[in-house]
Amino acid sequence: MDIISRAEWGARPPESRSTVPWSKRTVFMGHYSAASATQTPRQIQDFHMRVRNWSDIGYNFLINSVSGLIYEGRGWTTVGAHCAGHNTEAIGVCIIGKDQKGRQDVSDAARRAFKWLYEEANDRKGKRLTLLGHRDRGSTECPGDEIYSWLKAGLPIVGSPTPRPSPKPSAGTKPAPGTPVAFPLPAGWYFGPASGPDYSVSGKHERYFRGRTDRAWLKDWATQLGRRGWSVGKGRRWLGGAGNDGIYGSEYRALILAFQDDQGLREDGLLGVNTWNAAFRNPVS
Repeated sequence: MDIISRAEWGARPPESRSTVPWSKRTVFMGHYSAASATQTPRQIQDFHMRVRNWSDIGYNFLINSVSGLIYEGRGWTTVGAHCAGHNTEAIGVCIIGKDQKGRQDVSDAARRAFKWLYEEANDRKGKRLTLLGHRDRGSTECPGDEIYSWLKAGLPIVGSPTPRPSPKPSAGTKPAPGTPVAFPLPAGWYFGPASGPDYSVSGKHERYFRGRTDRAWLKDWATQLGRRGWSVGKGRRWLGGAGNDGIYGSEYRALILAFQDDQGLREDGLLGVNTWNAAFRNPVS
């Protein structure tokens, strides 16, 4: 899985930091933010630094409870500020969300992301860390009853999702909004990671195609999904961290994968001609 870096979500620099060797890491601790799932890591960091006067965001990692996107907080070997008296031995992972009428309603994607981080921590440690909830070491309801029960059961329902055939797109009832826009890249090219080949267009270098930057085109595609009824933009379900900035990364990849799944397209997380055309031409169901 990808981890959205501090630079990608726009973190403020820490005022200070202390590191800890893996030999002293013994606990993997689950938290929740006790706030809306639309809350961004930057909003949490601002609260921790400006209101609580901490040197940085308190958690080592954060996970969006809906999309399952993973955000880097203080990272693996920086001492956190998530559980007083236990920050040296414990890696703190916060699921961004809160209880809803007794249920936290954490998605399967978020659960898989949490377990992936746990297994990654075990690999880096070279042995299994003790799995705890915040309430095991503090007077708090965190991380909520649902997540706490799941942690104490050993993350039993999390794992690789069962393969399933791609769904066929349902028959739409409304025409696609707006005027169709032709795919702006050359044949065989796509919007994808900067680490890819030359024909993988990320927006990072602001290349021009048909008189406009790649960033502008990628933003247009995401904006079109907003017209189709998708919650897209800073603080929303999709592209909630960096917003619709036109620079391909983990958030754009997650949005593209979700749209491909919705439309019954091949799910590769890359924005090629078929995925582009589906947004501008396929009816809205």
